[in-house]
Amino acid sequence: MGGNQTSVTEFLLVGFPLSPRMQVLLFGLFSMFYAFTLLGNGVILGLITLDSRLHTPMYFFLSLLATVDIAYACNTVPQMLVNLLSPAQPISFAGCMTQTFLFMVFAHTECILLMMMSYDRYVAICLPLRYSTIMSWRVSITLAVTSWIFGILLSLVDMVFLLLLPFCGPQKVNHFFCEIVAVLKLACADTHFEKFVVLAVAASVLVGPLSAIVVSYAHIVWTALKIQSVEGRRKAFSTCSSHLCVVGLFYGTAIIMYVGPQHGDPQERNKYLLLFHSVFNPMLNPLIYSLRNREVKAALRRRLKR
Repeated sequence: MGGNQTSVTEFLLVGFPLSPRMQVLLFGLFSMFYAFTLLGNGVILGLITLDSRLHTPMYFFLSLLATVDIAYACNTVPQMLVNLLSPAQPISFAGCMTQTFLFMVFAHTECILLMMMSYDRYVAICLPLRYSTIMSWRVSITLAVTSWIFGILLSLVDMVFLLLLPFCGPQKVNHFFCEIVAVLKLACADTHFEKFVVLAVAASVLVGPLSAIVVSYAHIVWTALKIQSVEGRRKAFSTCSSHLCVVGLFYGTAIIMYVGPQHGDPQERNKYLLLFHSVFNPMLNPLIYSLRNREVKAALRRRLKR
């Protein structure tokens, strides 16, 4: 499976086969969503950086989530917008591989980061008297760095097997960006083992962290139900509701794409699910946290008054 057999120097991204009028309409719509993504996550980052009241581990992890969402969107959406105006635009082989790698890094990192955020909420609600000791800044930074390290290492596993494959044609990637499964279909070799590796990595980075999140929230619910006051229970659940919404959106679409049953035409279905994953998830996350979080709304009001 020597990589020296690769003769393809560029790929063509098929994107969405639509009428020119519909493509222009979607270009305007997705451009607006992209702008809201950058603005919303940028506002979250700015508020957390400027407001000292938000300098806590919980908001530190939220700032990392906003950073990953910005990077996630910037890696895929601009190429999609270009393709909507000029369909079947070529992308170099190196550019395609880089885009594939970065997409996986950001996706894997966000999976693990959401698990770290659930652990932070578990300590805050179940072990409140020890919170400052357990979730010290040293621990928080270690958890954040660990998320990135695992995200990069897991992505490298997929990329090593992908780069060892020969590519001699065809050149058309049936996607709006260089998604690894769509690229694997173009290899001039049997890719059953490589597809198994991609599935195994996806399953480990989805099922493992999601299981940890479920365990964390089981403990949180059990602890919250033992709180005597209604106000105390409400406060405990409200601090977790935003994170649960984000977890549901992110893991729900990811599991359907990579781990769920493959009925009908999975490639076309996954293309539209990844569109939701790349465009809507990063845009919705800051809205969820800002609309459901009193401290974020209070920090925004203080900044607007100034």
